[in-house]
Amino acid sequence: MSDKTYNVLFICTGNSARSILAEGLMNHLGKGRFQAYSAGSHPAGVVNPLALGALAHLGLPTEGYRSKSWDEFSRNGAPALDFVFTVCDKAAGEVCPVWPGQPMTAHWGVPDPAAVEGLQDAHKQHAVHDVAITLKRRIELFLSLPISKLDAVALQKAVRDIGQR
Repeated sequence: MSDKTYNVLFICTGNSARSILAEGLMNHLGKGRFQAYSAGSHPAGVVNPLALGALAHLGLPTEGYRSKSWDEFSRNGAPALDFVFTVCDKAAGEVCPVWPGQPMTAHWGVPDPAAVEGLQDAHKQHAVHDVAITLKRRIELFLSLPISKLDAVALQKAVRDIGQR
């Protein structure tokens, strides 16, 4: 088992819900082996309160999150990234910055819970919960990989396959 701490960046367009959920889940489930961050290609500037509610429902911290640009992670002094995962289809189709560290990338797209229409907050809460559960399952699969034992080709295939589940 390696003592390395892996840096993971989750990206979506607004960095208000999906990528925030993934950041919180990875930091909790990764138990110090992983340092997760999140960012957006066009940040909303505010974190969706329903995403924070979903984190709270899962017993995870809700403080310290902010909607920020992915440019923060391509600047000098940014953490060297080991993995970059897009969690929305729109961000996956955009030209990404050059990331320090030449990270492995994969698309783990999930529906945008902020786009759920309806008068009832319950519909939106349900959508956020569903996204959180999907991301949790994918992160658990990722964390079960023997990362230090896989060659780059096998690891790339495994992280891409997780996005299909």
